[in-house]
Amino acid sequence: MSKPADRLSRRSLLGGTAAALGAAALTGCQTSSSTGTSTSSTSAAAGAGPAATKQRIKQSVVFWCFNVAGEKWDIETTCKNAVKLGCKSVELCGPDEWPTLKKYGLTCAIAPNGMPGAPFVKGFNNPKYHDEVIARTTEMIDKCAEARFPRVIAFNGYKWRDAEDPTSGEISLEEGADNCVNGLKRIVGHAEKNNITICVEMLNTRDGSHPMKGHPGYQGDDIDYVSNIVRRVGSHRLKVLFDVYHVQIMNGDVIRRIEECKDVIGHIHTAGNPGRGELDNKQEINYPPIMRKLLEIGYQGFVRQEFIPTRDPYQGLYEAVKQCDV
Repeated sequence: MSKPADRLSRRSLLGGTAAALGAAALTGCQTSSSTGTSTSSTSAAAGAGPAATKQRIKQSVVFWCFNVAGEKWDIETTCKNAVKLGCKSVELCGPDEWPTLKKYGLTCAIAPNGMPGAPFVKGFNNPKYHDEVIARTTEMIDKCAEARFPRVIAFNGYKWRDAEDPTSGEISLEEGADNCVNGLKRIVGHAEKNNITICVEMLNTRDGSHPMKGHPGYQGDDIDYVSNIVRRVGSHRLKVLFDVYHVQIMNGDVIRRIEECKDVIGHIHTAGNPGRGELDNKQEINYPPIMRKLLEIGYQGFVRQEFIPTRDPYQGLYEAVKQCDV
């Protein structure tokens, strides 16, 4: 088994050159050298108009997963396609990309935490990394406040005492939860003062087939565990990032889970399972009823499309946005 440090992060998957891979995690998303989408990526749905017409669900596009395969959309292309589809956000992009978002009237629904490398490895469950994680998250909170963007992502982290070394011993679940609570309490006041919401993401540990399909070793693979950490901190500016794909893999019973977690849900992610592909008939998650459940509980946040394209990326994104536009 490879060390977590050897795995690629969202930013490192955005690809291009070795130098770009190293710099990408510090700022969020690295802009590709691609100058735009080709004819094939827009032809299938070019005449269809916006996919989101009802607009009861605010939708967002994640940059990294449309910059990893095939045509590698650059930030300009991603923004153009988001607007064309009727989406309101392109997210997990760093400050360097934000002027482009604003040019197209888009928000960044959730910003990266600014950690170098794989941002989910060193997290709040390990006091060894608290100072760095808190400093970088604080900096991102300040930048989001200035840009008037609403959220910053956060992670529990890997369970090993040296997060990059599985032989270093494990942090117990109880200790990890206590460490998360203590670390998050150190920063949540700053988020409150700046009207920024920190969202802690739950990730699956079952799928080890791909660096971004699952995260074996992550200490935050149960939605109840992560939700209870957030409740213990007790701030309206700390919420759970409820990734339907990860919850389906680890917990299932998604609609009931949404009801049970409605007090702490701050952001939603989507992808097809298995495989983290398109939201199509090759996967098992039925998204329209899940979207209707979000409306039922009064969810006001964003739903972001975060699947890894396996075919025409624009057509797949069009279909996903349409399916969630209930």
